[in-house]
Amino acid sequence: MARSKSGDPMRQPVAGWVFVTPMIVILGLFLVVPIVMALWVSVSNWTGRGSPFGGNTEFIGLKNYTDLLGKQGLARQDFMTSLRNTFYYVLGVVPIQTALALLLAVLVNQKWLRGRTFFRTAFYFPSVVSSVAISLVFLFLFAGSGAINGVLAWFGVHGPNWFADPRGLIHLLGDLVGVWNIDSPPAGLADTKVMNLSLWEWIKGPSVAMTAIMFQVIWTTAGTFMLMFIAALQDLPAEVEEAAMVDGANARQRFWNVTVPHLRPTILLVVTLGVIGTWQVFDQMYVMSQGKPSKTTLTPAFLSYQAAFRDQKWGQGAAMAFLLFLLIFLLTQAQRWLLRDKDAAREKKLERQQRRAEKKAEVPA
Repeated sequence: MARSKSGDPMRQPVAGWVFVTPMIVILGLFLVVPIVMALWVSVSNWTGRGSPFGGNTEFIGLKNYTDLLGKQGLARQDFMTSLRNTFYYVLGVVPIQTALALLLAVLVNQKWLRGRTFFRTAFYFPSVVSSVAISLVFLFLFAGSGAINGVLAWFGVHGPNWFADPRGLIHLLGDLVGVWNIDSPPAGLADTKVMNLSLWEWIKGPSVAMTAIMFQVIWTTAGTFMLMFIAALQDLPAEVEEAAMVDGANARQRFWNVTVPHLRPTILLVVTLGVIGTWQVFDQMYVMSQGKPSKTTLTPAFLSYQAAFRDQKWGQGAAMAFLLFLLIFLLTQAQRWLLRDKDAAREKKLERQQRRAEKKAEVPA
């Protein structure tokens, strides 16, 4: 029987390239080319007028990068401030949104819960609403005379003017327990400078304004990660949990010794996406604070936008973007290493050692 043309192995690669070529062209035009252009802008003195590849644009090497990392000045101070703010933002948002998403997933996955579909939809709904619209709602909720302060007043607590309060939570906590006076910081911390910021500024913690934004982000993102955990929970074989019950494990033991190990890949995925998303935060800062008060909600992404589109320092803005990309990449790799399956990694290492030993044994003396 003659082979059909559609089954010709020589024609299959050609057909595959025909299907993928449009997507390759689109990705090249709208992803690869802009990245290459931005990389060139970060090492040039382009002013934003005309083409960045025009004759008036000159190569200046790593000057934009050294201004941010090695040169004393406002640019480095603002960049370090944005890194400090975002570090505390990530430290507060990622663990809480991960734990909350897991808690909600376990809750709505219970068979005894009535209306599970309703609760899943309700918890997921904030994730599909425009972040700009939710940001505006939270601006009203956390206003000086807003609903949050109204609820706090019921318990006799005088709430702050959230988006106008630059004080850091660690500073406030230390002042509350008597470690220091927030209005008269320790000289050793206030006088020691590291990368244009004093140690007193580095240990400030998230500001009151940043804390309000963190509440908003946790509320809107937990629903998305909840769905990922639900999918992983439903993939857990019922026989495994039944075997644990037969062995006498209670609910807490089954959760920590059966459910959580099964969720390890999903936890890694959720934490990775959380870290990437929080370091790239922009829209909430743009809508809710514009970096204020006192630059305590300034983030690298918003600072990059501000440097390029407001101050017309396009090279500096592009350099910030690539430094942020490098930082996220390094943090993601470190996170994957820390959350890796140590037993699986040990087995792979042993397999590699065995293959090397076998290859050495095959080599004639």
